[in-house]
Amino acid sequence: MNTKPTLAQLGWRPFFQQQLTLEELTDFQIGRVVEQHRSGAIVMSEQGQVSLMQSPQSERLCVGDWVLFDDNLKLHRLLDRQSLFERKAPGSKLDTQLIASNVDSLLVVCSLNNDFNLSRIERYLALAKDAEVEPVIVLTKEDQCGDADEKRKQVQDLDPFMMVHAINALDPEHLKELSGYCSLGKTLALVGSSGVGKSTLVNGLMGFEAQLTAGIREDDSKGRHTTTSRALKWMPQGGLLMDTPGMRELQLTDCEKGVNDTFSEITELADQCRFADCQHGSEPGCAIQAALSEGTLAERRFISYQKLLREQAFNGATLAEKRTKDKAFGKMISSIQNESRQRKKGF
Repeated sequence: MNTKPTLAQLGWRPFFQQQLTLEELTDFQIGRVVEQHRSGAIVMSEQGQVSLMQSPQSERLCVGDWVLFDDNLKLHRLLDRQSLFERKAPGSKLDTQLIASNVDSLLVVCSLNNDFNLSRIERYLALAKDAEVEPVIVLTKEDQCGDADEKRKQVQDLDPFMMVHAINALDPEHLKELSGYCSLGKTLALVGSSGVGKSTLVNGLMGFEAQLTAGIREDDSKGRHTTTSRALKWMPQGGLLMDTPGMRELQLTDCEKGVNDTFSEITELADQCRFADCQHGSEPGCAIQAALSEGTLAERRFISYQKLLREQAFNGATLAEKRTKDKAFGKMISSIQNESRQRKKGF
């Protein structure tokens, strides 16, 4: 990345400019988070790269955020995000994990080997559409697949207006198909399971071996994680590339809109059901069941829709319950502290 880039090169646009007051323009520096570590954030500004000081009370930051900071490298405030990707934290932990912000296009990477999975692609599409970010499907290892055109058609059928590319990430001519997403000031993010060729794709877009690559197990086409941190990288075309660790435990939270947008034909059918509260099972006049019987709606597609809708609703409710408990616990601690102070005053 340039040592002292312009704000335009970092992806600055009117959406962020309009949030600033005249005082802030005078008193603070503008920067973008290019790396996120447990110890803090690395920010790039027109003055260069700095490590930002954050207090325990500071808002959570993630790669892609725009921030204001003072000459002492202390965070002043986080600017409103144009887009945000987040998920339920992996495992049983009840919390959300920020993935990336202010992304223009999301490259959903899926290999054309045994790991090819339409339902997984739909999961990523729901994530992208809920964040109102353009999803772009990149099907890798095209040179190793005998039915690449058929699989590409299956993906395109998910959304006729979606951009779908079947490529060999080691072929420079194939990579040219993606150049339109990599232009000056554009921010591109990659997601996908481990072993699908994200690191190879990153190296191709960067023009050098920016990341190590690892082989896959021949028995199940699964791969090993080679990306362990999130960071913005500057591409030769001028755009910014954000790679994320393989998301084996991607879980949706509070993204009903994203799920409905991904399965828009199903939500349109639901509006045609005889009863407004139709559960799309054995109820009479169910338009979805009729479409399934007629073969105009694939059963796999409907099952995937129901699964993702249940998942996001459950995770969203679980997190909401946790936030309510945390708030109640905070009030209890505050009350105990106040009582303690009052007792001390009495002595």
